[in-house]
Amino acid sequence: MPIATVNPANGETLKTFDELTPEELERRLSNAEAAFRRHRTTSFTVRSRLLTRAADLLEADQDDIARTMTTEMGKPLAAARAEAAKCVKAMRWYAGNAEALLADERPPEAEVKDAGATLARVHYRPLGVILAVMPWNFPLWQVVRFAAPALMAGNVGLLKHASNVPQTALYLEDLFRRAGYPEGCFQTLLIASRAVEGVLRDPRVAAATLTGSEPAGRSVAAVAGDEVKKTVLELGGSDPYVVMPSADLERAARTAVTARVQNNGQSCIAAKRFIVHTDVYDAFSERFTALMAALTVGDPMAATTDVGPLATRQGRADLEELVDDAVDQGATALCGGRRPAEPAELTRGWYYEPTVLAGITAAMRIHREEAFGPVATLYRVRDLDEAVAVANDSPFGLSSNVWTRDVEEQRRFVRDVEAGGVFFNGMTASHPALPFGGVKRSGYGRELSGHGIREFCNVTTVWHGAEPDS
Repeated sequence: MPIATVNPANGETLKTFDELTPEELERRLSNAEAAFRRHRTTSFTVRSRLLTRAADLLEADQDDIARTMTTEMGKPLAAARAEAAKCVKAMRWYAGNAEALLADERPPEAEVKDAGATLARVHYRPLGVILAVMPWNFPLWQVVRFAAPALMAGNVGLLKHASNVPQTALYLEDLFRRAGYPEGCFQTLLIASRAVEGVLRDPRVAAATLTGSEPAGRSVAAVAGDEVKKTVLELGGSDPYVVMPSADLERAARTAVTARVQNNGQSCIAAKRFIVHTDVYDAFSERFTALMAALTVGDPMAATTDVGPLATRQGRADLEELVDDAVDQGATALCGGRRPAEPAELTRGWYYEPTVLAGITAAMRIHREEAFGPVATLYRVRDLDEAVAVANDSPFGLSSNVWTRDVEEQRRFVRDVEAGGVFFNGMTASHPALPFGGVKRSGYGRELSGHGIREFCNVTTVWHGAEPDS
């Protein structure tokens, strides 16, 4: 994929960018190493001031950067503005909380004595230069949720962003520069995917974080493992959305639509598999399908648009393959299931109708693969046991949504659902104070909260022995 801004609403290439030359890449790696030596010794007060300044600048830039994101990857403009605001919130949260999150930990005095020490503590130190390989679907948020804690911990960042969001990537470097961060603290690398291995193997790079596809995660993890470097991976998701008889069906159906089509359906934590108890299946299915069919597909810059285009032509083709395979094997499209045939302006972009598929079986690809677009699959289950079994019948385990007011059912889902999160009577969302990440093929490690900021720290044991008698 060339490094270029291609408007998915009409397929027009707006701007292309050259890859960094080997000499330019070397200079940036050298700058990052030098910046880390300085940044690691700065106080939390200095780091907080810098990150707060970056948050203030981003807040002022909110409308402009929102339009850039919408132009590059097609999310509705209102969603892009909300993404920028969420980044501001996370930056301010880490600016205000990082020092406490990374404060020294002191074991109980009895344990210190048992360890033969007069004093012992756990100290958190930054690792160094962190390579971030980031996706296009939340081109600002995915980066900030790495960069804010990493910079507050004293690390520095190198960003290899998706090739179809280069202007957003360059904006991020400029944002941190304008905030006053010294040269090299945060740099964007305009490089192709094939160049990532060389950067990761460079001895000046200490660790890596990747949000993206399972194949991309495997590739980065393999290289990092060979180099014995730490990684955090947030990969795909096919999150279950379970509806039990005690649920508020109207709220569950309305929230289900938002949970499925957020970001035009291109979200790892979007609900994708709707698992509904047979007692309420028909009522939920009817309401959910009607709401999905009523969504407005159109220009992402328009205030009336609910669902914009998919970000890439290939992404739409991949989604079509999954839907066609399911229908060919007996699934029923209750709504959607195709590209819009009109109006004419939609046929020029990479649009796909909001779709609900029923009658899913294990033989269909969409049962096992992630549908990255506005396509929902419906499952009818007999009881709680079957709901848990279907929820877990996936290679992914990012998050989950469960609608029930029964306390015992809630306890069962917390105990048995294989996922990094369980959200009751609402939809999955990330927040800076809560850890975020998954299990199984959704990756490992955590972002956000105290867990996230400590991922790229050297957890150092400090032990003081008794002074000898004089």
